[in-house]
Amino acid sequence: GETLENAARRETQEEACAKVKLTGLYALYNIPHVNQVYIIFRGLLVDGAFSPGIESLETALFKKGQIPWNKLAFPVIARSLERYFLDQPEQRFDTFIDTVSPTPRC
Repeated sequence: GETLENAARRETQEEACAKVKLTGLYALYNIPHVNQVYIIFRGLLVDGAFSPGIESLETALFKKGQIPWNKLAFPVIARSLERYFLDQPEQRFDTFIDTVSPTPRC
């Protein structure tokens, strides 16, 4: 019974105990090998408050050069951030769709 936007705000609250103002739909990821679809919004942290939620072990804010890329929980987040930093100089954040394939194991 909730909208996509309300679900995004709720998930942010559950994951990071944070309130956000959504500023736009950013990405849709098809992840067929695990039967999932991820929908990513851009948003602003409303009051600066955040902490680990019931579904998270840790939360933190980082400047671009300080992101611990090898510690991000989901590859989709790294892809989204890389794209965001490419879009940021022109402040043009067109919505995109991508498909994630499984990472081969050695």
